This record gives sequence, C-alpha cells and structure tokens, in this order.
Amino acid sequence: MLAKQEMQELRRFSVRIRMETLRAIASIGSGHVGGALSIADVLAVLYGKQLRHDPQRPDWAERDWLVVSKGHAGPAVYAALALRGFFPMEQLQTLNRLGTRLPSHCDHRLTTGIDITTGSLGQGASAAAGAALALRMDGKGSRVFLILGDGELDEGQVWEMALFAAHRGLSNLIAFVDNNHLQIDGTTDEVCALGDIADKFRAFGWFAQAVDGHDVEAIDRAVDAAKAQNSQPSVIVLDTVKGCGWSAAAGKVGSHSRTVSGADLADALDEMQRALDEIGGGNA
Repeated sequence: MLAKQEMQELRRFSVRIRMETLRAIASIGSGHVGGALSIADVLAVLYGKQLRHDPQRPDWAERDWLVVSKGHAGPAVYAALALRGFFPMEQLQTLNRLGTRLPSHCDHRLTTGIDITTGSLGQGASAAAGAALALRMDGKGSRVFLILGDGELDEGQVWEMALFAAHRGLSNLIAFVDNNHLQIDGTTDEVCALGDIADKFRAFGWFAQAVDGHDVEAIDRAVDAAKAQNSQPSVIVLDTVKGCGWSAAAGKVGSHSRTVSGADLADALDEMQRALDEIGGGNA
C-alpha cells in the first residue's frame, strides 16, 4: 500500500504529465490529446515507482522495458521521460516538427528512453512478448510493461500475442489496457463491442485484473499483485476517461486528435493547476 506522501507524489506526477503533454501538443497546434491524457496515471505509477529504469543510463541492460503499443500516445510518454530527466524539458516543444527527436508516434531510433518503435496498432503487442521471451532466455530479471488501447484490441495480432504469451508462461510481461471506451470512429461498443476484457484475457490464460485507471493507488496494488505471481502473463484493465484532466476533451469522441489553441492551453492548464492545488504538497 502506498504511503500518503507517495500517493500524493504520484498524483502530482500524473497531473504534471498531463500539463506537459498539452504544452507539447499546443506548441504544434494539434495532436493525439485524448489517449495521451488517459494514460497519464499509469505512466506516473510506472515512472514514479514500479518501472526499473535509470535516466542517466537509458540503455541500462538490467532495466525494465516499456512498450506503448498505442504509439500515438507518445506525447504523454515524452512528458514522463522529460520529467524524469531522460532529456531536457525544452525538447518537448519540438514535438512532431521537422527534424524533431519526438515524432507523433514513439520511435526507438529517435527518442531517448523509448525501447520499441510503435504506432501500427497491434504490432507493439507482439514486440513486447518477443522482448519478454528474449529477456527470460538471457536470464535477466527484467520485466516488460505493455500499454494497449481498447480500440487496438480489434486487431487480431493482439490475440495471437495473448495466446503465445500464455503458452510461453511469460510472467515477466505485464500489459495494461487503456479502456477509455472511445476510439477514432466512435465508442468501442458502437465500433466493435469488447465485452469483459479481463474475462477475455483470463480465457486466454492470463492473470487478469480490472481497476480504476485514474486511481494511482489501485494501479500500484494491481502491479504488485501481477509481480507476485510467476506463472502467467498479466493484464491490468484500466477503466479510464479519454481526455481525462481537461473537461473540454474528457469523454468526447473528438478528443482522439484535436487542435489545442493558446486559449485552450490556458484553460486546460488553469484546470490542472487547480487539481494540483487540491492534491497539495508542492508546486508544478
């Protein structure tokens, strides 16, 4: 269980990830807002507590790996990496510009701290399972954390990976599903209803849990439980709100990719600063 100060710090970290994500997107004028904001809390738990990493040694051989298969959420990952010191904060203002090291989708070749290039939905899932198997074959104790989108589960490749990972008993693979109930063309129920995602993974042989994806303590407990078992791959289904943290985008289909004007940014940052003030414990 998280101590009060730990929980407060993780909650503040998640708000700061959202703030820097929107600053980066606003610098170019538009981007994938919704699905970036909805994973800020899990990123805060990972980079704030659960993920073994070293910003000074991004290629450290004993690190844990993070694969964000929904690669369009890259701006949130970049914000977390910058806040942890992988690269200078000012680099966030180069998002998706000509010559940038921070493209719209995660790219291992360009961005310090990105383990695997992603963006073609479903492929990051297979890459994560392959990395988990390779790490185990090399005798390493490292884990691979994988973030999937709920709409991404429409890709058959995800379920091929699910069969493979269970067959191989990849207990060093912990996946998260950002179950924000929206995808680019509408709600997930309208496009292709997913039913009980945790039950589906359970049927494929996974250790499955479902939690509030904006509750850092619940996410942290679920990761601890996933780490405690050593026979199955794990999935944690995060019940989230697309665009969480900015009321103008939260829960709206149009938040998948949208413009962020200077006025939008000011309103969003004001809202997020109020959230920081409510949490207490320091300044942004």
